[in-house]
Amino acid sequence: MKTRKIEVITLGCSKNVVDSERLIKQFKNNNIEIVTSSDEADSIIINTCGFIEPAKKESIDTILRAIELKKEGKIKKVMVAGCLSQRYKEELRKEIPEVDSYFGTEAFKEIITELGGRFKKELLGERELTTPKHYAYLKISEGCDNPCSFCAIPLIRGGHRSQPIEKLVKETEFLASQGVKELIIIAQDTTDYGKDIYGKRNLAELLHRLSEVKGIEWIRLLYAYPSHFPEELIDEIAENSKVLKYIDLPLQHISDSVLKSMQRGISRRRTIELVEKLRSRIPDLTLRTTFIVGYPNETEKEFKELFDFVRETEFDRLGVFPYSLEENTTAFHLGDPIDEKTKEERQAKIMELQKEISLKKNTALIGKKLKVLVDSSEGDFFIARSQRDAPEVDGEVFIPAEKNKIKVGNFYEVEIYDCNEYDLYANISTKSKK
Repeated sequence: MKTRKIEVITLGCSKNVVDSERLIKQFKNNNIEIVTSSDEADSIIINTCGFIEPAKKESIDTILRAIELKKEGKIKKVMVAGCLSQRYKEELRKEIPEVDSYFGTEAFKEIITELGGRFKKELLGERELTTPKHYAYLKISEGCDNPCSFCAIPLIRGGHRSQPIEKLVKETEFLASQGVKELIIIAQDTTDYGKDIYGKRNLAELLHRLSEVKGIEWIRLLYAYPSHFPEELIDEIAENSKVLKYIDLPLQHISDSVLKSMQRGISRRRTIELVEKLRSRIPDLTLRTTFIVGYPNETEKEFKELFDFVRETEFDRLGVFPYSLEENTTAFHLGDPIDEKTKEERQAKIMELQKEISLKKNTALIGKKLKVLVDSSEGDFFIARSQRDAPEVDGEVFIPAEKNKIKVGNFYEVEIYDCNEYDLYANISTKSKK
């Protein structure tokens, strides 16, 4: 095998992180060394994102930088995989022929074969974690069946395909054996889990089975689609002590006219009813959501409706994205009539509002105690997260290193003494037994 040292660059979402971790495990079991810098690498493989325009630009820029390194003789081979390559493989081959090989999503066998190795089926379900070793993402399904007009994921990843419960339990047992304490459930749509192989949506049963795995203490749910949120899932989250009272529920909009054009399968009224139901049946729930502004039929009236809804609902966590026109999606024929400046202004207005909401909620926590998981140590602080915080996207809990003798990867009880709009500051109150 000629190639011995590879840098794996992962772009995009947590689903790509899992794919890269599976690939790295295969590399290592084929005696291919993984390095973290192009200065050390013989080759680079880029796991790309092709979801929206900014992500596509980042992927292209990363590919071009790698090509420059190849031209300078610093690396021998550049390979491109993932969503952008899956979606635009032929176009990329024409535009950037300097790339040695293009692969689609989950093309693990093809990539290993390209490098002269042997794909090892016995490693399926095993990964080389690139996250801190105390938490990991668990991808429970692939693809998506939802017809959202703005979204290219079904074009890239195909239809919804669930992994069997037994396989996911086995993968979770492997992760727990590696020291994982927090399991973060991901998919394009987690609430659709099971419908294709069990004839029903049974995410609740899966969470229950995963919570029985020894060593797993926190289970966090992301990417829950609102139009078909299972009733039994609400009970499982409310009653299972290992399942965090945290739900990521991407709503995308609240105006009926926008939701209808987006083909979200839910109305304003049903959205409000679902939010109220979740909050009433799950005590101390942290509710995260995301919205799109600048969708083609979003006038100032619809934007104001969204703004007012955010103000009245006071989500715990919130992200806003400007609309991105994507070819071959249902909404493509609507064009992109709202200029980028207007989109950015609308995005900024909602995020400023959310800052006020977040500060209000954080201020209410001063003097209270929270259980946290310590992720890292940076400068004068340990960086931790409470059950209210998913990695990468939410706030953090800063614990002064000088006053608190603690270890990364452990749980502790802390007392909040200060905050800003998104983050909390705390000291250890009672050391966890964990």
